[in-house]
Amino acid sequence: MGATTMMTFPSSSRSLLAMAVVVASLAADASFMAASAGPVPAVYVFGDSLADVGNNNYLLTLLKADFPHNGIDYPGKKATGRFSNGKNFPDFLADHLGLVTSPPYLALSSSSNPNYVNGVNFASGGAGVSNSTNKDQCISFDKQIEYYSSVYASLAQSLGEAQAAAHLAKSLFAVTIGSNDIIHYAKSTSAAMAKAKGKGSDVDPSQQQQQFVDALIQSLTGQLQRLYNLGARKLLLLGTGPVGCCPSLRELSSDKGCSAVANGLSARYNAAAAALLRGMSARHPDLHYALFDASAALLRYIDRPAAYGFTEVKAACCGLGDMNAKIGCTPVSFYCANRTGHVFWDFYHPTETTARMLTSTAFDGSAPFVFPINIRQLSAI
Repeated sequence: MGATTMMTFPSSSRSLLAMAVVVASLAADASFMAASAGPVPAVYVFGDSLADVGNNNYLLTLLKADFPHNGIDYPGKKATGRFSNGKNFPDFLADHLGLVTSPPYLALSSSSNPNYVNGVNFASGGAGVSNSTNKDQCISFDKQIEYYSSVYASLAQSLGEAQAAAHLAKSLFAVTIGSNDIIHYAKSTSAAMAKAKGKGSDVDPSQQQQQFVDALIQSLTGQLQRLYNLGARKLLLLGTGPVGCCPSLRELSSDKGCSAVANGLSARYNAAAAALLRGMSARHPDLHYALFDASAALLRYIDRPAAYGFTEVKAACCGLGDMNAKIGCTPVSFYCANRTGHVFWDFYHPTETTARMLTSTAFDGSAPFVFPINIRQLSAI
């Protein structure tokens, strides 16, 4: 009986059904077409708390920022999981590219019909190059790449392998990783030096530090190669900042100065990362990259604050204790009124103002801060 009803549809109804099928097909393709319109259709973000836009909200971890006073300057004064008073690097990068900020992977993957075409953010507060850094408290960099491999497979299935490869080749892959590894090493070294004070040692600290950086770069080499193998052709690597100048490490020294060990490690890491990317580019002529030396860029603000509009470069805006660096930014912490004048929001992270200025330098600047090309030039390729 049902079959007879189907066969007695008038021609006008069949036309409407055919039109509905076409409309549905167009709707399915609309997201991809919109994402493909510009030179950079999407941004895929990897890294740590400098780039986390909410992934840690979904984890059972102490490394969270989904509570006040975080987000006090974010639209709607909402704590989103960003370790900032407002927007962070991925937000400003998306603004420069004319895109919407890539959503957190753990939010997308929990939806019934996730859309990965418009970009995904895998970054997780606490992550490092090493899997042992904040182990079980965050999404490690290796795990982020594993999650991305499933996204790659999903895109290949929904778009077709050739179209997915073309889409990813035009997309920007942004990576900011390494700061947590260096902070952990510097803190443990500081504690070990204090414990061994007055005792002789045959260990050369400089050699130890170089071995530590070499181990990080060895891991990073394999991680970036896996991203290349999974379609990344435009790579943005944000080098580590002068982490020795963050309030948490300053607070450990008697004179409240920057940690020379941590800043030295950042300089070594960034130099080694530059050599790594040069080597990758030589091996893979279709790989284009930009390296942002966050240490060199941020030290300008710390060394000459007035020239860049800052009034406080040592203390955190939000926190408790000496320099607001004993306890992080929590609902019971104090926070400053002049947040645009502070370089640091909490004891580790930059303010929205600092993040915006650094992103602008990375996007339109030149060597020695960003090289061999900047983000604008990379995105236009």
